[in-house]
Amino acid sequence: MSSIFELSPRCQELHRLLTDFVENDCLPAEEIYESQVGKGDQRWKVVPPIIEELKKKARSLGLWNLFLHKGYPEGPGLTNLEYATLCEITGRCPRIAPEALNCSAPDTGNMEVFAKYGTPEQKQKYLVPLMNGEIRSAFAMTEIAVSSSDATNIETRIERVGDHYIINGHKWWISGAGDPRCKVYLVMGKSDPDNESLYRQQSIVIVDAGTPGLEVVRPMTVFGYDDAPEGHCEVKFTNVKVPISNIIAGEGRGFEVIQGRLGPGRIHHCMRAIGMAERTLDLMIARVTDPSRRTFGKVLARHGTIAADVAKIRIEINAARLMVLAAADKIDRVNAKGALRDIAMAKVMVPNVLQRSIDLAIQAFGAAGLSQDFPLARFHAGARALRIADGPDEVHIQQLARYELFRGDDIREKQKAVSERRAQIVANNCKL
Repeated sequence: MSSIFELSPRCQELHRLLTDFVENDCLPAEEIYESQVGKGDQRWKVVPPIIEELKKKARSLGLWNLFLHKGYPEGPGLTNLEYATLCEITGRCPRIAPEALNCSAPDTGNMEVFAKYGTPEQKQKYLVPLMNGEIRSAFAMTEIAVSSSDATNIETRIERVGDHYIINGHKWWISGAGDPRCKVYLVMGKSDPDNESLYRQQSIVIVDAGTPGLEVVRPMTVFGYDDAPEGHCEVKFTNVKVPISNIIAGEGRGFEVIQGRLGPGRIHHCMRAIGMAERTLDLMIARVTDPSRRTFGKVLARHGTIAADVAKIRIEINAARLMVLAAADKIDRVNAKGALRDIAMAKVMVPNVLQRSIDLAIQAFGAAGLSQDFPLARFHAGARALRIADGPDEVHIQQLARYELFRGDDIREKQKAVSERRAQIVANNCKL
């Protein structure tokens, strides 16, 4: 990797510190964390105490808010490419390592929104405590009644009445809404549904948790996992009233804001997914080379299909990593909008690679791979969800196809030029 993408001495040191922190603090804390998650009626009221211990140590090591790239004075000054190499490490322990560094979704995207578009008052009230890890947040876009992969379908209404906005809508899969520390929502809805531009109808407003009319209806589950205490919740907004000062960037700029937010966010997901895939492969290799596990007289790794699966996973992980690093580098050079094609390719490729890797590992583990004794089943749920979250595969593939097919006229012109030049050469007795 370093021969292609050179890392600064500072990033190399952070890489060393973070690797040690994840391997020697986060991974050993996984079972402790799960044991401390609330049970019964305390399910959504308890935050595992171990996470605060990890946050304290991460901050003392300088492993804090690493995601906010050097374009923001509030951040630590890393490039997206540098963060990509670090974010991968947190993916080895996806439940707790990102939060321990204050680098977990949806907070990272929300913090970037406040950093880029927030007023000084909004930054002081929301960005500062978010960056201090004192509160958490949610981003409310997906809706229960419409196909939200096309965000122009969003039906939530944001109506201005005097000096306030009145919000009415029904959302779901709102990550973080179940967390008792969630103190602020960024809500996307239509403020100008009759605007002739489909992409100027939407706005984003800030809603404080606890505002009258905001109801967290229920947590959703992903293949049975509820991801407490954060959760992914169904949320209703019924005549929720907020001051007009709670608008983000201005009316009609919702699409602009979410594109700026989702671009880096999609890459962050892919970065962590690479780390998950690496840990999956490690688990698989440890299992299939265990001398105590033999079938038909041979250690599992001696069976050709198992060995081939290990090799295939390695090839795909390495290819996916390069795709992610290239996209991160492109964001650094031309910003997220200019890197949309690269982001889309990574967002399609990486979750699929992760899902295939986990599936092969589960097959090698047998029934144990499906159980709570290993992280593979939870990894599989997350990987499958990631192929839908932040835009399903099909949307990104359709976008990629448009980019490629748009080149049709240029390709035909080049082909025509080649044919004309060939005719010239033939006419000149095949001499150049």
